[in-house]
Amino acid sequence: MQKKLLLPLLLLPLFTLLNFTTPRIVPAGAANHPPKALSGKITMSGAYALYPMAVKWGEEFRKLNPGVTFDIQGGGAGKGMTDVLSGTVNFGMVSRDISPDEVKKGAYGIAVCKIAVIPVINPNNPYIELIKQKGITRDQFYKIFISGEITTWGEVLGNKSMKPIKIFTRSDAAGAAESWAKFLGSSYKQEDLGGTGVFGDPGLAQAVAKDPLAMGFNNINFVYDNKSRKPQPGLFPCPIDLNNNRVFDAAENVYGSLDIIDDAILSGAYPSPPARALYLVTKGKPGNPLMVAFLQWALSDGQKYLDEAGFVKLPADLLKKELSALTASN
Repeated sequence: MQKKLLLPLLLLPLFTLLNFTTPRIVPAGAANHPPKALSGKITMSGAYALYPMAVKWGEEFRKLNPGVTFDIQGGGAGKGMTDVLSGTVNFGMVSRDISPDEVKKGAYGIAVCKIAVIPVINPNNPYIELIKQKGITRDQFYKIFISGEITTWGEVLGNKSMKPIKIFTRSDAAGAAESWAKFLGSSYKQEDLGGTGVFGDPGLAQAVAKDPLAMGFNNINFVYDNKSRKPQPGLFPCPIDLNNNRVFDAAENVYGSLDIIDDAILSGAYPSPPARALYLVTKGKPGNPLMVAFLQWALSDGQKYLDEAGFVKLPADLLKKELSALTASN
């Protein structure tokens, strides 16, 4: 049976430029795997934040169930929500909270893992050493992205530099942008963020990588390389001065590797938001046996693949709650 895995062709050069790994669903070894009871097709679309994990889960689930195929597309959280509510896909991948209006329309969210948005700058920023020493406070990020009161690197760092901060944000409806806005103030939304809009996580990362004066934000799986566990070439995680003392303290230094930032997200040392849960959303409570079987597997055995893909497990009590709700719904 043929698999189908779609990703907008427009993004492929961007992944290549930044050395991102694009997982693919491998062909099933039918000769080595006897037919299983499960068969059918699972379709998903939505958040770039969850896309790599969904593809990995698709690969592994298909190894166990060769009769199951997957069609997984990116496009942003907004697309995922629209597609699932219109019945175009089985699962919408959503990287933000689900609104009450979306719930009224039938959106049923199942939290499956955690991730975080991190502010990023270019490692060739002329003030990189001073940024490493001081970090940037939440209030300064607010004045850069929301109010526009800060426009130069000198205003951030307390020197006389008049070099402008080149701000980039997301042009597509994105959970990453929504989470970053809520970190800057609980009432703010994506549309409150200033800056040049760029489509998709890879596009925003590429824009920052090209400009030494740039500042943006990305999900951690686009900031770090899954294999080396280090930041991608062209990106530097911009340290947040969480206690506002204008010194980047040891306790705030959680950006050295993917493993360190994952631990900080799990422990709460990295704030939430911009850390948040990621959801697979269905239209109404899932009742299709194949969809339920996949969800149960993703919330149990599938959790062991999160770490290698750069994602963070949900707290054990939340995992148990999601599994119980899934069982109770059928």
